[in-house]
Amino acid sequence: MEPVEPVKTAYSPCPNDTFVFHAWAHGLVPGAPPLEVTFADIDITNGLAERGADCPFDMLKVSYAVLPWVLDDFALLPCGGALGRGCGPLLLTRDPGISLSGRTVAVPSERSTAYLLFRLWAAAEVPGDVGEVVVLPFHEIMPAVRDGRVDAGLVIHEARFTYRRYGLHRLADMGEHWERTTRLPIPLGAIIAKRSLGRKRLTALAEAARTSVRMAWDDPEASRGYVLEHAKEMDPAVADQHIGLYVNEFTADLGEAGYAAVRGLLTRAAAEGLVPPLNPNALRPY
Repeated sequence: MEPVEPVKTAYSPCPNDTFVFHAWAHGLVPGAPPLEVTFADIDITNGLAERGADCPFDMLKVSYAVLPWVLDDFALLPCGGALGRGCGPLLLTRDPGISLSGRTVAVPSERSTAYLLFRLWAAAEVPGDVGEVVVLPFHEIMPAVRDGRVDAGLVIHEARFTYRRYGLHRLADMGEHWERTTRLPIPLGAIIAKRSLGRKRLTALAEAARTSVRMAWDDPEASRGYVLEHAKEMDPAVADQHIGLYVNEFTADLGEAGYAAVRGLLTRAAAEGLVPPLNPNALRPY
């Protein structure tokens, strides 16, 4: 029998990704192709996806925000990603209650879902809009706000649980605004794979991802070493909170509400001129 070609994939070292892919990455998913893993932060994987056919990876974890630029070459898998409720990006300030009109805001990327949610919030809530937007590495944002180098910072993931350690205040929750105005869950990170793999292989990848998620739920302790090894010295309790927030029923299957959330985000963002218009068939089944 011919050896099965490994699936070259890149995802972040964040606890939700290592939790989701632990079983598959360790050859524990029956019948799944081997997974050849590279760890990369999502701003890196977004850029890799934009290379299209020249991307060296078969499968990537990316921001939903980057989909309008990459869906000609990549298919959205219906599982493995991050989408939920009560898990949106936060806008933090040193001084509680300040107006952000004309103020400087630090963001981790301008091609992130967090940035789209922030821009949609600002369009509705900040008279005259914010001032300069600066891109900083994620780990530099909270110190920059604390030290007064920027007026506010947009943060994601574990910063929801740690920002008070920097003496910061939550000015607004982008997810709360999104859920209140749309009644939809919050789309954050997507799993995509090259369309050139063909329908049969893409279906197999989706099933392997779904099985890996379910195996992680069935035996959470099995993945603990892998999660903490790559969690960048994160407190284990914070890692557990991270997983509990970002790995949910939408990780196993986007479902009707999940797809509606993705379409809603990208349609609204396109109306604000933040992304190209989404082709009506762009989220078509692979």
